[in-house]
Amino acid sequence: MARYIFITGGVVSSLGKGLMAASLGALLQARGYKVRIRKFDPYLNVDPGTMSPYQHGEVYVTDDGAETDLDLGHYERFTGVSARQSDNITSGRVYQDIIAKERRGDYLGATVQVIPHVTDAIKNFALADQDDLDFILCEIGGTVGDIESLPFMEAIRQLRNELEPQQTLSVHVTLVPYIAAAGELKTKPTQHSVRELASLGIKPDVLLCRAEHPLPDSERQKIANFCNVRKQAVIPALDAPSIYSVPLQYHQEGLDAEVLRGFGITDAPEPDLAAWNDVTDRYFHPEGEVTIGVVGKYVGLQDAYKSLNEALVHGGMANRVKVNIKWIDAEVFEGNDEEIAAKLEPLHAILVPGGFGERGSEGKIASVRFARERKVPFLGICLGMQMACIEAARSAGHDAASSTEFGHTDEPVVGIITEWMTAEGLEKREAGGDLGGTMRLGAYEARLDGNSHVSALYGGTTSISERHRHRYEVNVAYRDALESQGLIFSGMSPDGLLPEIVERPDHPWFVGVQFHPELKSKPFDPHPLFSGFIEAALHQSRLV
Repeated sequence: MARYIFITGGVVSSLGKGLMAASLGALLQARGYKVRIRKFDPYLNVDPGTMSPYQHGEVYVTDDGAETDLDLGHYERFTGVSARQSDNITSGRVYQDIIAKERRGDYLGATVQVIPHVTDAIKNFALADQDDLDFILCEIGGTVGDIESLPFMEAIRQLRNELEPQQTLSVHVTLVPYIAAAGELKTKPTQHSVRELASLGIKPDVLLCRAEHPLPDSERQKIANFCNVRKQAVIPALDAPSIYSVPLQYHQEGLDAEVLRGFGITDAPEPDLAAWNDVTDRYFHPEGEVTIGVVGKYVGLQDAYKSLNEALVHGGMANRVKVNIKWIDAEVFEGNDEEIAAKLEPLHAILVPGGFGERGSEGKIASVRFARERKVPFLGICLGMQMACIEAARSAGHDAASSTEFGHTDEPVVGIITEWMTAEGLEKREAGGDLGGTMRLGAYEARLDGNSHVSALYGGTTSISERHRHRYEVNVAYRDALESQGLIFSGMSPDGLLPEIVERPDHPWFVGVQFHPELKSKPFDPHPLFSGFIEAALHQSRLV
């Protein structure tokens, strides 16, 4: 029988509910329990696939091709449990499914209402795919009191009544702000937030109190008295020096023990935190450092590259070095070779990440050219690989080489893909069709050249599975022209039609991949491409 932990947030947004859920999941897992974490998003988009990265941060893609909230990346990185489509739901998807059923007549003439139809759909989502799990953690997006989250709160209230006693538990994340003028921590926002939650019929069992200063026992007792919880259930959550120290910090404060007590579990084994101790040791005690330049178009919001940022840190852990990331707006230095050189010369490696649209593309191409000519380690991901192919084509004399994503071109080195093979058969798309959910999404196999650099990085294997999220592909018709310039196609789709990996054997470290390796990297299992990339950057740092 799976137990449910419902995680809500109050006072303000961005308190770190996702990180809290991931950390609690990791702690329960360290005690030997099987866990899965789910995210309920109240917004009306069907999924975040069409949302600007500046609005919502990165879109995290699962093996089964779901475009999901970035918090699912935290869940995977901290627990190692692969997320799937059934782990993220939005109001938009709920209403889309309900309206489709209503149009088909599935409700047999009944009036379709929030209660019971919307709340039942949410409950069914929460209860689905329990497998042999011990705990299912359900994070509710947004802040208590938001009008769009009310159906989710009502669904939680109903579930807590319908499931067995001690099968559900509520964790509420709040803020205890420090007022500098008064020199005091203020508990009133937490009291109001808990009262708001209680007005919706949900009594929190555990309070996780975010604070910038230590929470004295007297304040914990005050919160406990006013919020009707045990003092031990008021868990201080101070700002941490790294997200990877959060599980250990929460364990020291007794979060996992209090959650288990709330379920009546008093004989749980102590957690095995050896992996997390090793991760924090590698993070806080590096034996060197490197500087990586990330040339992108969404650098104004680092959450737009959240998984990429973490994968670079993981690569640093694998090599016991600190990774300094220099975020560079690709649009800023387009067409100015001197400025490009000034910005890129101090770097130990260059990474061009994925993205959409023409803006900043020439700056990315210039960065590729700099890395190729100056023999600086280079990693291109998705659009970054495509820019590497366009740069190689231009250096081969195809001056008009470009991507059809940017408009008409007589040299379509990169073009839209309208059909490809999946495990279920041929997948087709229309060039002018919907944008949402129409890309090549999820895990696909790639076949590697056994003598390639990338095959060696993957341990000598010739078959890998990686996650994709893109609509345009490198045109295989240009393969001969590109390989004549030293850019080798070392990884292809199983049917040999879609380039997956390119590399330059005559370069110290130059790799482009059509997939997103950052989505599968974890602190205790760094992705081999990032481990190799940081190792190359470390070698470069010793040359300059």
